[in-house]
Amino acid sequence: MTENSGETWYSNDTATFGDRLTGAREALGLTQRELADKLGVKLKTVRGWEEDLAEPRANKLQMLAGLLNVSLMWLLNGEGDGLSGPAEAADMPEELSDILTDLRKTKGEMARLTDHIGMLEKRLRKALKEEI
Repeated sequence: MTENSGETWYSNDTATFGDRLTGAREALGLTQRELADKLGVKLKTVRGWEEDLAEPRANKLQMLAGLLNVSLMWLLNGEGDGLSGPAEAADMPEELSDILTDLRKTKGEMARLTDHIGMLEKRLRKALKEEI
């Protein structure tokens, strides 16, 4: 089953905010440096967003959506006006496309599990402090 339609390639189940930002930036042929300059932020800020290490503030989200010609909702959750998928995915054999989709899903699941582990660690630290 091929899942490289816009509904699945950049959906919340298979992609992160950083994945969508990277895809939209690359679709326009912009470098990270060029995007940073247009937004008036540092290069490391854009890198952090694309690597899902940080999130932009609301005003920068609006600017990103406008600069990248995608909707704000698409950037946030993959729904709405945005990209259907990377150009190279259309030319890719179905088996490779399926593998890439599975890889993206696994990456998203790992990110969610990492967040969950962090939350559990905080709860454990709090519980341990209360025990002392």
